[in-house]
Amino acid sequence: MINQFDEFSILPPATATATATDASKGLSTDTRLQYLIDNTPAIIYSSVPTGDFKMTFVSNNALHVLGYQPEEMVADPNFWFDHIHPEDIPQIFSSIAKLFTEGERTYEYRFMSRAGHYVWMHDMLRLIRDEDGNPVEVIGSLTDITKRKEMEDALFKKGEEQQLLIKKLQEAHEQLLQSEKMASVGQLAAGIAHEINNPIGFINSNIGSLHNYVEKLFEVISNYENLIPQALTASQASGKMNEIREKADLAFLKEDIQDLVRESMDGLKRVKDIVQSLKDFSHVGETDWQEADIHQGIDSTLNIVKNEIKYKANVVKEYGQLPPVKCIISQVNQVIMNLLVNASHAIKENGIIKVSTGCDRDMVWIKVLDTGAGIPPENLNRIFEPFFTTKPVGSGTGLGLSLSYGIIKKHGGRIDVNSVLGKGTCFTVWLPLRQEDATTQ
Repeated sequence: MINQFDEFSILPPATATATATDASKGLSTDTRLQYLIDNTPAIIYSSVPTGDFKMTFVSNNALHVLGYQPEEMVADPNFWFDHIHPEDIPQIFSSIAKLFTEGERTYEYRFMSRAGHYVWMHDMLRLIRDEDGNPVEVIGSLTDITKRKEMEDALFKKGEEQQLLIKKLQEAHEQLLQSEKMASVGQLAAGIAHEINNPIGFINSNIGSLHNYVEKLFEVISNYENLIPQALTASQASGKMNEIREKADLAFLKEDIQDLVRESMDGLKRVKDIVQSLKDFSHVGETDWQEADIHQGIDSTLNIVKNEIKYKANVVKEYGQLPPVKCIISQVNQVIMNLLVNASHAIKENGIIKVSTGCDRDMVWIKVLDTGAGIPPENLNRIFEPFFTTKPVGSGTGLGLSLSYGIIKKHGGRIDVNSVLGKGTCFTVWLPLRQEDATTQ
């Protein structure tokens, strides 16, 4: 069939529309219908409802879309299947039978054009039945969606590139977090080493003194033993023993040895407490949610950061009555540590850091208040942003509060902050009592 309106394709769009409208006036219904079919963007076709779906009709615009004459597409009984991309045939074959049960099917596949390249087509098929329900024919429309597919492919590749970039950013972020954690560990290690070094220092000194005292005691015992073979009278032996005792100053030795042992025991207890606090702070191996004593966590954290704080501030504790809280206590301790260290940094000389706790219905709160410099109003809304810091270059990444915010958010809680410039800052950490509360928030 020859399209009698092909000449409109050489006119400019506006002229073609006007001319086609004028030319279609007064046309018969069949001619008008043919005109519409031939100028629709889709290729309209029909085929037999059995076997290889041989085409029985193809609209003339197949020539413009695919480059084939409708007559050659109708003449070849295998034309449709022979021109579908081999990789797309299985997905059509596997479901084409559903056309007879559902009545409609839609496919997207590649179709070979006369130019020798594959064109992406959107194919909508509908089964037509007679009054008795018997299949009569299949009608369909083929639309060129190559540009859409190219856009989808471009978007997919762009998405893959973005996913790769996101992965790289995540890896970089994790590396920075690890770097921040290692810096914190290094800072803590220095403070803990200092705290342990003090008692170890005087224990070492005491051990040296005790060593000298023990030598003197052995010397006294040796002198006492030398008196035995001399067959001295009781009065003479008593006098000799008094001389030995006074020379060795046993009264002083007795008193000082007791003091040295007591001080050494106290020093060892301090070392033991620091090690226990470090163990309680880190909760090595405990990464699951469990009932925890928040006050014990705060105390262990205070012991860990004691060296960071003691030269800057006095710590005041005001603990309320708290029930056990379901949390990952090592992570909560990390948040408290960060707030305490930040509080000490905010105090230039001598100040106060107040740690208080309480319970409000199904939430517990932990306040860390300092009498430091305060936070400028323009920075208050940014303190939880990753990498935001007011510290000089090389003094930190600014991830501390961001990490803390993420940990508390993971627990279903929040962190509030109030600050007055020149007077101090108060951070309030809110935590739900139960993990069920965290998962529903």
